[in-house]
Amino acid sequence: MSKKKNAADYIGILKKLKNSGLFESPSPNRIRGTDDTLASTEERVRQILGLVNRENRKSSSMLFFVMYDIESDKVRRYIVKYLQRKGCTRVQRSIFLADLETNVYEEIKNDLAEVQATYENKDSILVVPISTDYLKAMKIIGQNINLDIITHTKNTMFF
Repeated sequence: MSKKKNAADYIGILKKLKNSGLFESPSPNRIRGTDDTLASTEERVRQILGLVNRENRKSSSMLFFVMYDIESDKVRRYIVKYLQRKGCTRVQRSIFLADLETNVYEEIKNDLAEVQATYENKDSILVVPISTDYLKAMKIIGQNINLDIITHTKNTMFF
């Protein structure tokens, strides 16, 4: 049986990476690996709206985005695993959305700040709280997705 890693394990792994000689981010001209783990755009929109429209949202939870531009493939993979284990939903390759307790938000924010400080880099990580009203007002550009069908907001009148 494999032991399930907790979030603190990833921070420890990143500290080990620092100690092993990871000092700078790689050249930005490297070939990026493909990540085929993303769901379809329509499914990701359903996930976003599922978080926003959840009826039993706790008053102590908050919605927030985590967005990053991390050059190191290895560090990026650890961040992705960390965010998924914490309960964040991946909505783009480098954007996660979460509806989590405020203390978990603080923990994620602090852990990511620690990762950022672990090695010399030109990376950026943004943790952005967002209101449900703003999230409900989202618009999708570039994909042919009918939000009215997903959100069930179109009304049909019969005569």
